[in-house]
Amino acid sequence: MLDAKSWHDRAMTPQDLHALVDYNYWATHRLLAAVDALTPEQFVRDLASSFRSVRDTLTHVHDAEWIWLSRLHGVSPTSRLPLDRFEDCAALRAGWAETQGGLRTYVDGLDDAGVQRVVEYRLLNGSSSADRAWHLVQHVVNHGTYHRGQVTTMLRQLGAAPPLPLDLVAYYRERRG
Repeated sequence: MLDAKSWHDRAMTPQDLHALVDYNYWATHRLLAAVDALTPEQFVRDLASSFRSVRDTLTHVHDAEWIWLSRLHGVSPTSRLPLDRFEDCAALRAGWAETQGGLRTYVDGLDDAGVQRVVEYRLLNGSSSADRAWHLVQHVVNHGTYHRGQVTTMLRQLGAAPPLPLDLVAYYRERRG
């Protein structure tokens, strides 16, 4: 068994990160397909969750991906964007496409040294931090998984059909054929 320090220093491969990012967007697209069926009122309805609505939760996930992608490129955003800027799922999907393309391009360009690179950045509160690139990409995927689960619960609360399975193993099974 690896101790905590050994585990922290052990890197994922560029191929591992590529698979995780591909999974992240595969699952997000499945979820957005289910969200497309919501009425405009359901999309913004206050459900008293971590974020007020389906829209606000998904916008938060998108924005977090954008913030982390910016940090990976050496830019540390200093504030969040307004959660209510997307009027519908189509607008959110369009905004996400650009961020998705940016993260895929970033990961596709990584070699072993790039995966291990230490990224220095500032948090939104201004404090400094530094982590390996692979830790940050892994965090983006894990964060998305957490909130996709919340949105799935919100869809059920709204009486809408839940998405197709979003599990990582379902992604691997589908890719295997």
